Amino acid sequence: MSQADDPRLAGTAIAPSVLDLIGNTPLVRMKRIMEAEDLPCVLAMKMETTNPGGSAKDRPALEMILAAERDGQLRPGGTIVEPTSGNTGVGLAIVAAQRGYRCVFVMTDKVAPEKVSLLKAYGAEVVVCPVAVAPEDERSYYKVAERLTHELDAFRPNQYANPANPAAHYASTGPELWAQTAGRITHFVAGAGTCGSITGTARFLKEQNPAVRIVAADPEGSVFSGGSGRPYLVEGVGEDFFPAAWDPSLYDEVIAISDEESFLTARRVSQVEGILIGGSGGMAVAAAIQVARRAAPDDIVVVLNPDSGRGYLSRVFDDAWMANYGFLRECDRCVAAVLDARSDSLDSLLYVNPAETVRVAIERMRQHGVSQLPVCKNQPPFAAAEVAGSVDELELMETIARDPSAMDMPVEKIMGPKLPTIGIGQQVDRAVEMLETAPALLVLAGGRPVSVLTRTDVLAYFEAIAGDARG
Repeated sequence: MSQADDPRLAGTAIAPSVLDLIGNTPLVRMKRIMEAEDLPCVLAMKMETTNPGGSAKDRPALEMILAAERDGQLRPGGTIVEPTSGNTGVGLAIVAAQRGYRCVFVMTDKVAPEKVSLLKAYGAEVVVCPVAVAPEDERSYYKVAERLTHELDAFRPNQYANPANPAAHYASTGPELWAQTAGRITHFVAGAGTCGSITGTARFLKEQNPAVRIVAADPEGSVFSGGSGRPYLVEGVGEDFFPAAWDPSLYDEVIAISDEESFLTARRVSQVEGILIGGSGGMAVAAAIQVARRAAPDDIVVVLNPDSGRGYLSRVFDDAWMANYGFLRECDRCVAAVLDARSDSLDSLLYVNPAETVRVAIERMRQHGVSQLPVCKNQPPFAAAEVAGSVDELELMETIARDPSAMDMPVEKIMGPKLPTIGIGQQVDRAVEMLETAPALLVLAGGRPVSVLTRTDVLAYFEAIAGDARG
């Protein structure tokens, strides 16, 4: 970057500013994962965590601001507004601190709280919006960012459409990988979100060698792998629309990875390799392992690790959070054992949609002999964020007694709060404790609701255990 040289730095290794430390991140072999998976090829990780902001987003953050300054879109003392899952915000905040700009970032409520705190630590302002709304909803973080940009007369980098995003990776990440592998890279695997990292890097690598295979890792449910964009828990990757940088002509394969595999892979890599990575990094590594299993012995598979696991300590690396979402099993005597003792299947969650009538809900409860139903948006399989509330037979009875016309009202007009959630691998004792104050619990497995657990279910389980003990 263009900065006035300080003659006092001549001959030293002192960087002029923190911005000069962006890029030139190391490439490291994942030796222990290679051995554990018996991979035939070399699997290496591009360590974007060594950027000043700890992520790959530092690269486009700098380029977007420099381009805006050149174009006159950003002037001294100006304001930057951007919707972000955290990493782009950190990159922008670092550049803004060096160049004297105010930052306002808009985030969804699925983002880990430490990311909000991190942005505030850099002096940024943060606005949090609900994740479970459509992009066109005025409460969505896209719409809120648009409104704030107008109200504050701000510059919005718009990483989803800004050509400087992929250009940053074309100019830096791609050339670095080519040089670091001596031109021998055969596969490049990266998560797709704004698509800047994968598109910019892929474009450079394909120009050097069209045979290099580009693989996009994508959360299950994201549009890139054929989903509808419905909610998933992994942060910073996947989308419910196709960004401007999306270029399928450059991608040889798109691999969908579940939240569960993403998170468990992140934990495994952190413990086995000593490289603390986040959920999106776990997703990329999970996809890269699939690619590496099919590769030839002389191949070099490179996976981009976008950020550090330090931003996910309260989520991916918190055992209680993971267990509550059904990603971990705490013991053998867990909720799964209670459900296994029932005759019904975990594959058929009983629910009602918000637009269905109270009459339909009552008939469904009567037909299946249940007293509570979760109210879920869309169609199964549901994400946890798509549970909107619940209906209870006692509360319905009281409502209809007061107003018989409620029978034909949409459920969403009279539904109660969401049922408390419990993970399928959590202890039965925890379920007993929660059922002291709740009529039923919503069981999550792999981050998705799979069943409703009642007091009757737990009593039947204890009765079965007692019978086995007597036998």
